[in-house]
Amino acid sequence: MISGGVDSAVTVHRLYEQGVPMHLFYIRIGMDTDEGDCSAEEDIEMCSLIARKYGLPFDVVSLHQEYWDNVMEYALRTVRAGLTPNPDIMCNSIIKFGYFEQRWGREYRQTATGHYASTYIDSEGVKWLATAIDPVKDQTDFLARISGEQLSHIIFPLGDLPKAEVRRIAVEAKLPNAFRRDSQGICFLGKINYNDFIRRHLGEKPGPIIEIETGRKLGEHRGYWFHTIGQRKGLGLSGGPWFVVRKNVDDNVLYVSRGYDTEKQYGRTLHLAEMHFISRNPWGNEVLGDEGVAIRFKNRHTPEFMPGRIRRMPDAEGEYVIESDVKVQGIAPGQFTAVYDPSAHICYGSGIITGRSVISSNLNR
Repeated sequence: MISGGVDSAVTVHRLYEQGVPMHLFYIRIGMDTDEGDCSAEEDIEMCSLIARKYGLPFDVVSLHQEYWDNVMEYALRTVRAGLTPNPDIMCNSIIKFGYFEQRWGREYRQTATGHYASTYIDSEGVKWLATAIDPVKDQTDFLARISGEQLSHIIFPLGDLPKAEVRRIAVEAKLPNAFRRDSQGICFLGKINYNDFIRRHLGEKPGPIIEIETGRKLGEHRGYWFHTIGQRKGLGLSGGPWFVVRKNVDDNVLYVSRGYDTEKQYGRTLHLAEMHFISRNPWGNEVLGDEGVAIRFKNRHTPEFMPGRIRRMPDAEGEYVIESDVKVQGIAPGQFTAVYDPSAHICYGSGIITGRSVISSNLNR
């Protein structure tokens, strides 16, 4: 699976040097407008150059309808509910390792990808998703919704390399995209402007921005769906910094608090629903007691694996609670929290942060 970026190109290079036979595939997803998808054309051109360099077969396959019917439908539905989606996580589980595997990948022994991740096989022969050697580039949090069956067919040739070494290999191998910048957009959508995308589909809905401590109106926003818990930039307020700390979805109200040290932007408790384990639940059906068990976790894509303890809600299917050992900034309902073993080596899976005490219809201050 090749994307046109330097990471997937170096993946091809490493496997080629090992004598692994390959067939390159690029997954094409069209835009939601009638405009041309320049980013995809550039990607495909780059992939074609890589294929010719190594003498490999290359095909462009389309999963346009599947992407918009599943990933972006999920994203818009989540945003409309006042929550914070993660399209990249859903794209990996549904598109890259879902539809692609079902239609093309299954015809081959393995699917290789340029993700920064690795795998670990334990003494019982269970294959686990494991972190990459480069903590800054580690992408296991984006893979924390795939299934064990999907993982069994994936290899991550870059898991043992820091990003700097990947760039060095690309330059040394004279890859055509050695100096190409990393993509920062939503999965498959390149340089799309997120707010413009949301505006096209959900429009605008002006509402007040309120200082949570005083109830004072500070300004107006153009719709709660443009904002997420923990957000600082893009509020248009002076005298800050201001952070979004709560949303009242029913009344379309955004609550903010001022200052980098405001306690309102921090929390220690993360309620998780729809807990998903990739290979298997490492704790079985245990409730894990009042104290829970030690873990590491990520509630957003950062190099930091935060320490905490997790326990299962006794009478709730798939619901867990994480008590963090450190203060967590911007606990955003709807986001995924990836859960790891205490050494931050194995990624067990992920859960979805619920809106308890953060998003409410009747705000109690």
